[in-house]
Amino acid sequence: MLINCKGTLIDLSQPKIMGILNCTPDSFYDGGKYKNENEFLHQAERLLNEGADFIDIGAYSSKPNAEFVSTTEELQRIVPVVELLLKHFPDTLISIDTFRAEVAKACVEVGASIINDISAGLLDDKMLEIVGQLKVPYIMMHMRGTPQTMTKLTQYDDIVKEMLFYFSQRIEAARSYGIDDIIIDPGFGFAKTLEQNYEVLQKMELFKMIELPILAGVSRKSMIYKLLGITPQEALNGTTVLNTVALTKGATILRVHDVKEAVEMIKIFRQLDV
Repeated sequence: MLINCKGTLIDLSQPKIMGILNCTPDSFYDGGKYKNENEFLHQAERLLNEGADFIDIGAYSSKPNAEFVSTTEELQRIVPVVELLLKHFPDTLISIDTFRAEVAKACVEVGASIINDISAGLLDDKMLEIVGQLKVPYIMMHMRGTPQTMTKLTQYDDIVKEMLFYFSQRIEAARSYGIDDIIIDPGFGFAKTLEQNYEVLQKMELFKMIELPILAGVSRKSMIYKLLGITPQEALNGTTVLNTVALTKGATILRVHDVKEAVEMIKIFRQLDV
């Protein structure tokens, strides 16, 4: 499986790592950790040196019940960081975590390579059109509602069947706008109970029938720390376990806070030739 990032073909036949860099004061794990240019550059350099293939930058926390952020504020947070990173690390493949077409467009125009949309185009009716025009890979995630309402939208008759139908609809819509490179994300933690998250992970190989790359984002999430009765800061071990399971189920990109540990896990996983 190949995706085209800024003219470079990226082979997803082997697992890739997407390192997380948040520009938000309220993200559940690292909110407010990076406050100035030097801190952003230091963390980006660390992610790249540890082996990140992509850096995913977000400026609107999508944790449950996250505070609303205006488009203007999101742009003011994220565009300077994209410009900063590409000034110092010009070959970096940057993914933009946003559900807003205006933010996606502004970031790609200053050099971002991928759009990562938690809503699969359902929270901004211009998103698919803009991504189609920008000709960048598009990550579409499964979610219901918004970050503010999703915890109340967890009723499913058959969650995996309904997710497969959701993706078939969203992929058809994306294709109609000329989006060629699509990656699907099951959306762990989004409009799903703890039990539903584990059911989706257990059955994740069923998403391979869609024949698109799969991104898994379980890093330090509540499906780990609530199950174990710990904090997000203590959830690295659980993250590594679930990332390993995700690879066995067909994930091709792992979105993580901790790149070094993920890279080591993939090296061992590949050696086993599972």
